[in-house]
Amino acid sequence: MIRVGLTSWGEHPILLNKDNITLAEYASVLPIVELDTSFYGIPSIKTVNNWIEATPADFKFIIKAHQCMTTHRPWQDFFESEKALYEKYITTFTPLLTSGKLGSILFQFPATFACTESSIIYLRRLRKILKDWPLSIEFRHPSWYDSLNYKQMCQFMRDEKYSLLTIDEPQVQNKSVPFDTVRTTSDYHIFRFHGRNPNAWVAKGDNWRKKRTLYRYNEEELTNLAAHVSMVSESVKDVYVIFNNNSGGDAGANALTFTSKLNLVYDNLNPKQLDLFGE
Repeated sequence: MIRVGLTSWGEHPILLNKDNITLAEYASVLPIVELDTSFYGIPSIKTVNNWIEATPADFKFIIKAHQCMTTHRPWQDFFESEKALYEKYITTFTPLLTSGKLGSILFQFPATFACTESSIIYLRRLRKILKDWPLSIEFRHPSWYDSLNYKQMCQFMRDEKYSLLTIDEPQVQNKSVPFDTVRTTSDYHIFRFHGRNPNAWVAKGDNWRKKRTLYRYNEEELTNLAAHVSMVSESVKDVYVIFNNNSGGDAGANALTFTSKLNLVYDNLNPKQLDLFGE
């Protein structure tokens, strides 16, 4: 099954022609969402249970790993011990796992996380800690895709049951990873679309986050991406497609067009408001 979704649920008014869409409303249009709130702070169990209750049985969440788990920040900045970090994370998101709504925990590693022996050791240790969890990885350092490392890297991903993401992003020398549809798990595969704005991708300054994914895919680009997604869907159980090109609010429109190109019709979504009144 191919599920198309967005990053967060409240920033896409085009979905229902209104601002501040709730999770329940979002889940009446799309069957999956990516959340980065857990990158900055681990939510309460009550909040996670509210997410579960607000969404239909077949809905999926992609949850970002905490920044201390991706080496962006040391665990000492937030927790008494590394053990406390993982215990809290596991306890908090176990209800999502047992509900069947956890699509994956996404580890988006920083551009400083290169393909080195220490990084491999870190990933092996991470898998031991999160033994039976669905884990996916987005690398930002191009060394992982270097011809000297690539074959062994892919096999390592398979051996450790990590799902390597397919990333569409601006191609900037030494600052990007290639678009690669290699599958390292058979259960699911994630596509993440960041846009193709090279100048914004390397922008600096206070507002760099508001520029980085400023891009709207055109019809030809969406058609090409849809062909890749369709091809991958033939060899894995579930495909998750996340549009992250939302610096200018373009992700929602692109996602809706994309679902049409693939002729996707989602059953078992939440009812839309009009449906509640039989209209």
